[in-house]
Amino acid sequence: MKKRSVFANPRLLGFIGFLILFMVPFGYFHGFVSAGFALLTFAEVVLLFNILIIVHELGHFLAAKWCGLKIEKFAIWFGKPLWSKKIDDVEYIIGSIPAGGYVALPQMAPMEAVEGKTETPREELPPAAPGQKIIVAFAGPLFSFGLALVFACIVWGVGRPVGETEATTVIGYVKPDWPAAKAGLLAGDKILSIDHHPISRFGGVGNSVMWRIMTSTDPTIPVEVQRGDQNLTVDVTPLVEPHAFWQRSSPRRIGISPAMETLIVKKVVPNGPAAMAGIGPKDQIVALNGQKLYGDGAIFDEIKDHPTTPIQFTVLRKGVTREVTLIPEKPIAPQELPKDGPQTDIGIDSWEPAVTLVHPNPIEQVGESAQAVIGTLEALFTPHTTVGASQLSGPIGIMNVLFMVLSSENGWRLALWFAVVINVNLAMLNLFPFPILDGGHITLSIIEWIRKRPLSMSILEPLQTACAVFLMGYMLYITFFDAQDSIKMASASDQEIKFAPKQVSP
Repeated sequence: MKKRSVFANPRLLGFIGFLILFMVPFGYFHGFVSAGFALLTFAEVVLLFNILIIVHELGHFLAAKWCGLKIEKFAIWFGKPLWSKKIDDVEYIIGSIPAGGYVALPQMAPMEAVEGKTETPREELPPAAPGQKIIVAFAGPLFSFGLALVFACIVWGVGRPVGETEATTVIGYVKPDWPAAKAGLLAGDKILSIDHHPISRFGGVGNSVMWRIMTSTDPTIPVEVQRGDQNLTVDVTPLVEPHAFWQRSSPRRIGISPAMETLIVKKVVPNGPAAMAGIGPKDQIVALNGQKLYGDGAIFDEIKDHPTTPIQFTVLRKGVTREVTLIPEKPIAPQELPKDGPQTDIGIDSWEPAVTLVHPNPIEQVGESAQAVIGTLEALFTPHTTVGASQLSGPIGIMNVLFMVLSSENGWRLALWFAVVINVNLAMLNLFPFPILDGGHITLSIIEWIRKRPLSMSILEPLQTACAVFLMGYMLYITFFDAQDSIKMASASDQEIKFAPKQVSP
């Protein structure tokens, strides 16, 4: 008998195709060391994502065991089985597609429209009591909440990184000609309230600057700021940027970004104007042309508007302040600079992130995550907000975020905190009373309990089919936008800036 070649395996060929079509171009543009790191990070993302789904399904499995329900299969991963074994009439499977898992429970609400026919005819099985079905359906979200608490306890111990820009409410940069600038807001203003809602931070869901702007419903919103010893209220008309029909809708914006109170240089480019002027790592840039700096946006604008004009920086090094003057210069690489950005540069490669570790208790973390879910849903269904269906994320979008998180400094700590958020989302959204979700199984079981008999298949089957079509259609809809984000992440250029070598006088 002729031995089958391993290259006849379509999954192996698919993996090789993935390496060729994605990793090779990624390595060409970003460097093959970066490509290797990206592949490792991707594996970490897949592992974490699978843990979240499998624990959810494990809840259903253990509850079904406890209630004495018939379990046909408990599968980790999907697709053609790589391994399977039958123990006590339960087939345990490891599939070939690393994307979660499932439990086949024929005594739960019939799901032929979604899952197909079961191996064991339902009429041959004793019906499960409604209470048993409720326990089994609720166990999945319960295990997700439990896993969220486990991750939250770890975060409580190791800490969650909080950036300086996340915690502040001070404006660091006002974009010229945008609504905030036209209304008279200035860098250094401390935002106290937006649309009459007190503000506690710049980003995130809830009482944050960006969220209150996004979810405002009036054409003009009042923004209360503290400027020096005065409290001022200005009316700002948010802007919604136009977009093509295939792009995500844009949220309301007014053209501001948070302050960076400590603008500390992390790395300078050799032979660049900053390096030649004596600016180095750990130097703090205090002022630009005599004006206090609250962020690097003002430097960007200065270089863009005056590409060859000398710039004076006030630099603080080890408690000593000095004035440094430099002239922006066109780098020799890359040859093509973004047309909408400065055509010269000063050679400050990156800034030192100001990060502190906070240790929120587990209940606080889970509570904030739940409030984020509720706040998002409220904004989604409130008329006249700019929070739309296209701005939510599906599995690919969540993996994109996890990839960015794990690629960053303190990425493992951020990933642990993000796992709390994802698990709470998974638990709460699964409790929605849609017939093909856990909440739907609970709702149908309550109806069966009240009626003393289950719903007729003539009602249940079209209802499940309609819900399945709706959810699958919506998942395809948001996956379309998530895939665009993935392509942008893979193709984004991070070419190293280089300047012409300089001759240093003796």
